[in-house]
Amino acid sequence: MAELQVPTMGAKDSPDAVYDARALGKPKMVLFGLQHMFAMFGATILVPVLTGLSVQATLLFAGIGTLLFHFLSKGKVPAFLGSSFAFIAGYAAIAPNGEAELLPYACLGVACAGLLYFILAAAFKAFGANRVMRYFPPVVTGPIVICIGLILASSAIANCSTNWLIAIIAIVVIIVCNIWGRGMIKIIPILMGVVVSYVCAALLGEVDFSGVANAAWIGLPIMWDNTVFSLFTSGSMDSGLAITAIITIMPIAFATMIEHIGDISAISSTCNRNYIAEPGLHRTLLGDGLATVIASLFGAPANTTYGENTGVLALTKVFDPRVVRIAAIFAIVFSFCPKFAAVIGAMPASVIGGVSLILYGMISAVGVRNLIENRVDFTVSRNILIAAIILVLSIGIAYSAAGAIVIPAGDITISLSGLAIGSLAGILLNIILPGKDAPVVHAYEPALSENMPLSGPDPYDPKDDPNAK
Repeated sequence: MAELQVPTMGAKDSPDAVYDARALGKPKMVLFGLQHMFAMFGATILVPVLTGLSVQATLLFAGIGTLLFHFLSKGKVPAFLGSSFAFIAGYAAIAPNGEAELLPYACLGVACAGLLYFILAAAFKAFGANRVMRYFPPVVTGPIVICIGLILASSAIANCSTNWLIAIIAIVVIIVCNIWGRGMIKIIPILMGVVVSYVCAALLGEVDFSGVANAAWIGLPIMWDNTVFSLFTSGSMDSGLAITAIITIMPIAFATMIEHIGDISAISSTCNRNYIAEPGLHRTLLGDGLATVIASLFGAPANTTYGENTGVLALTKVFDPRVVRIAAIFAIVFSFCPKFAAVIGAMPASVIGGVSLILYGMISAVGVRNLIENRVDFTVSRNILIAAIILVLSIGIAYSAAGAIVIPAGDITISLSGLAIGSLAGILLNIILPGKDAPVVHAYEPALSENMPLSGPDPYDPKDDPNAK
């Protein structure tokens, strides 16, 4: 098998990139954390709104899951774990109307799906990323990342359509702050876009604050009846429904695991750090899977590495993982405040849409960047075929009338999303089609160039601490 090669192009750090935000001061780090929190809020909150799960539990386990992920990945990967859209179809299949008594069964299925992450993580640990990544080359992960952004695009447009004026205000503010902003304003374009457009929406009478007035200031984010544990203590567990939920939902994990690899690849490309090699995909997959299992057991949505926050990284060029951990702490704190959750819940869809329109576009743009930086040769027929199949199946099925491929299996119906079908098809084609053993150029593979560091300074090594005495 040919050795993997890594180009030196793009290996040097960008002069305006920030890998240690401590040098900028604590106040700015807090603002960076708030920006990441607001970036994930729209999508993270939307999942419980669509499925009937708890908004407060969602915030709590998004924060806990992110901190757990950072602990297992040595605190080196600036990723935020928020609610996964991929599992919405699974929740709908088990609890189509968000029935409170059925949602724990759906959460059980999602928790079992999270266990599949452990298997893939073990494969990376046992065989090494070099071998396993042969099944996930840039020609596969690049189009998948592109599809993630394009599939999300429809929700951004739908939200913008509720009030294009407010959405355009958010878009313009982000662009102006990012291109012409000075000092701190240039670094927090997303936060500025959210705040300014939210205030404008409130002044125009587009915000209903009645729910905020009625909400309590402090409240527990978890209710026992919403957890998976309640199924085993209620004495009335439906074993057939539990098995159906597990079989129906577990296949979705194949899409989210590929999404995870694509996201880590995108973060590596964005930050110019090889996170696939160090701390390693076995650690990041383990963190993502464990966060999903724990969140699901307590009645929160499945977690996934968030492309929205990757978009924030690309816009701000502040790549310090500490900033993301600050966002996680904010999420945990605010999960105990129903009134704050109500404020976020009152945020107009047009505000979310305007911000998401840019962030989702950034996700797809990072996918295109991966293809370019990894020098994927589209004069080769197999590369064209693989990319074409992934794009058409993922996007085509997602925007079809059914929105998924439904497979009847006796009394059980399995629903596979377009991203799952496209990802699996791309992986299989890459294995089957001749030419897979040809040299592959990876900008983020373990075979690193001398100019591309594994992950930069170790934040826990005193000799790498610029503030150490």
